[in-house]
Amino acid sequence: MAEVRKLIGEALADLVEAAKSGGPKTRIGLMARGSELGAEELANGGRLAQQMTGTVRVVMIGPRVAGYDDLEWIETGDCDADVATAMESALKEKKIDGAVALHYPFPMGVTTIGRVLTPARGKDMIVASSTGTSAIHRAEAMLRNALYGIAVAKAIGKKKPTVGVLNVEGAQLVFRALSRLKENGYEIAFGASVRKDGGAVLRGNDILAGAVDVCVNDTLTGNVLMKMFSSYATGGSFEALGWGYGPSCGEGWSKVISIISRASGAPVIANAVAFTAEAVRGDLPACVAGEIAAAKKAGLDDVISDLAPKAVATEEKITPPPAEPTDDEIHGIDVLSIEDAVQALWKVKIYAESAMGCTGPVVKLAARNVEAAKKVLKESGYI
Repeated sequence: MAEVRKLIGEALADLVEAAKSGGPKTRIGLMARGSELGAEELANGGRLAQQMTGTVRVVMIGPRVAGYDDLEWIETGDCDADVATAMESALKEKKIDGAVALHYPFPMGVTTIGRVLTPARGKDMIVASSTGTSAIHRAEAMLRNALYGIAVAKAIGKKKPTVGVLNVEGAQLVFRALSRLKENGYEIAFGASVRKDGGAVLRGNDILAGAVDVCVNDTLTGNVLMKMFSSYATGGSFEALGWGYGPSCGEGWSKVISIISRASGAPVIANAVAFTAEAVRGDLPACVAGEIAAAKKAGLDDVISDLAPKAVATEEKITPPPAEPTDDEIHGIDVLSIEDAVQALWKVKIYAESAMGCTGPVVKLAARNVEAAKKVLKESGYI
């Protein structure tokens, strides 16, 4: 009977609290152990998150920190394993709706989508992705990162997010893959570079300016970007800006677990909690499922199959035609394919050379051969 009365009392208290704040609160668990800045920094971040919005209830998970009784606690032993187990149990038992962790063993296929404050124009930008691995092969991973970045943007209220692909290895392949999905009916809004020549393949200028809502990249590059954007003003030891490394996404993945760094300060921790709550309220797993379903309807499986690395057949060496002045260039070929593209032109007796331009790899050739070369490269799938 006493237990029943306790449950009724807790339920009534929740109803009163919801009425005062204008609606039910999203309960977000926050690891209370593991920060390089100390446990109090984490607790400070939790307190700040509750002060920022009346719709979030922070549940600290770990050894209790004195002076923070205004926060709800799930107390554990003073070790990472105890904290991780308690967080997992709280998610499973629906005691919390989502979680912010300093580390989590995501399975292959699950990645996190970060969010940064861009300094040039003071706007937020989603970095897809920042930790974890969405696929084994780089191009497929970046393609999936784009879908997950769009899903996160929609979950937090950006109805038609603009998308760009950072000019890293594989960028042109991924841009072509996304363009193919768009041609087949998948709704995607490409953004444009702030530079004069525009285009949805982004340079460093564009990410500083926040030229797009969603910046697609490989995870390792994204992780570096997150650290630089969050701590460039503090010398690197304290992450002071942004929303952290973001919520987890993956095909069939149902949990909303966000990641912060051991160097994340209270402002970032608070923003990460709020970001996670937004993703929970926006039903991020359903948004991910929706993007995957729409992309599959547009031929995602075939596009992924075409992106997979192909076995290289042993062929006789192709001899280049006689050299001639190269006074023009063809852009848009991925760095992984540039040498193969040159050889494809040699095969039809068009002299060409590979080079690196300011926007990436280029094929240099005589201006009189450009149109014929473009036709060959397009038929071969290089552009």
